[in-house]
Amino acid sequence: MFIPLHDANSLQHIRAQYVTIGLILTNVIVYLLTALGSRNFTNAAVLGLGYIPSTVHNIVERPPELVLVPDYATYVTYAFLHGDIFHLGGNMLFLWVFGDNVEDALGHFRYLIFYLLCAIAGALVHGMVAPASQEPLIGASGAIAGVVTAYLILHPRVKIWILAFARIPLRVPAWIALALWIAFQFMMFLAGGKDEISWTAHVGGIVAGAVLVMILRRRDQPVLDRRIVTPRSVRVEEPSAVRPVQAKPAPRWGRQ
Repeated sequence: MFIPLHDANSLQHIRAQYVTIGLILTNVIVYLLTALGSRNFTNAAVLGLGYIPSTVHNIVERPPELVLVPDYATYVTYAFLHGDIFHLGGNMLFLWVFGDNVEDALGHFRYLIFYLLCAIAGALVHGMVAPASQEPLIGASGAIAGVVTAYLILHPRVKIWILAFARIPLRVPAWIALALWIAFQFMMFLAGGKDEISWTAHVGGIVAGAVLVMILRRRDQPVLDRRIVTPRSVRVEEPSAVRPVQAKPAPRWGRQ
């Protein structure tokens, strides 16, 4: 639908988005390690670290040589694998544009927890809808969907630059672009799209993001771009004692 480019939304609580940068670097490093290896190495990484519903639900067993981590760990590890450079680049661009302000609103540690829980939610919903699937789920899209939803709840009025249909540069309020993006994910989920994109994982991330941002945000962090106004206490001073003023005698008028 669109490619995010930039948002004019400065940080209020943190100096820099360290967790967002760390997540991007981790995803890039993992991609390079898997992409630069042999085909067998890449396949082993995807099958060993990707989320496979049928193995998690004990319908089939993963071959012993592909058991790199316990099945429950793949609820997280899948989110750091990507199929190609475009898959990686799209997810990381969304994370770069929108992740910093969500991190600012939650704080570094709670933002990391938020990101991982959104990834888990994406895999969980994907597995609930297709528990017998033997296809590995990979990609950070579930976590990114949670970040996008949190940004929409926190800063709907901020103007963002996007490339509509990947060609037309536009500057629009965030709520227009992001609400349409979220609506599109639900539409594709309900339509039962059979392509390579897991719309169910997107929906899981969206729902988790909407709930978690309200729980994990800072206490003084407003939502919907509303400012929290603390009423100022009005100081009422006690009346000071008034000294009586002595009346002066009236002047006498006349000739001397």
